[in-house]
Amino acid sequence: MLQKKVCMLGSFSVGKSSLVRRFVENMFDERYHTTIGVKVDKKVVNAGGEDLTLVLWDIYGEDGFQKIRMSYLRGMHGYLLVVDGTRRQTLEDALALNDRVVAEIGKVPAVLALNKLDLTDQWEIDPARETQLTAAGWTVQHTSAKTGDAVEKAFLRLAQAMLPK
Repeated sequence: MLQKKVCMLGSFSVGKSSLVRRFVENMFDERYHTTIGVKVDKKVVNAGGEDLTLVLWDIYGEDGFQKIRMSYLRGMHGYLLVVDGTRRQTLEDALALNDRVVAEIGKVPAVLALNKLDLTDQWEIDPARETQLTAAGWTVQHTSAKTGDAVEKAFLRLAQAMLPK
């Protein structure tokens, strides 16, 4: 069975850990828990008719004081770049982080997860900006760790992109 390292990347408090917990355990916790370092989980999925073990590296979020150690990304096969749809700045921060990742690691499959879909009344990301991202080649997926909407779909889209062509 193929095994693929997947990293969860983005700013602090965008929902990286919540997405992993929803995907792996089908659970959600309203309380915010800061990730310290890295938490690793696994889940077997079927992508393109092939069983694949996703080794999920939930890495602490970036902020103005702390940047992600690029050494955590070595050997990764793909990543979910997570953005909080209610905080526009997290998108710009995520795209800047992506530029650093590509410069350091090279291009690997990625899905841009616009999280917190359950809070669309507070959404700050313009649909025109999403259209630009899609036109630039991004796979964009709206998700909600709270409700579970499209969480599995985001991980499966990434898993399929990581399969050998």
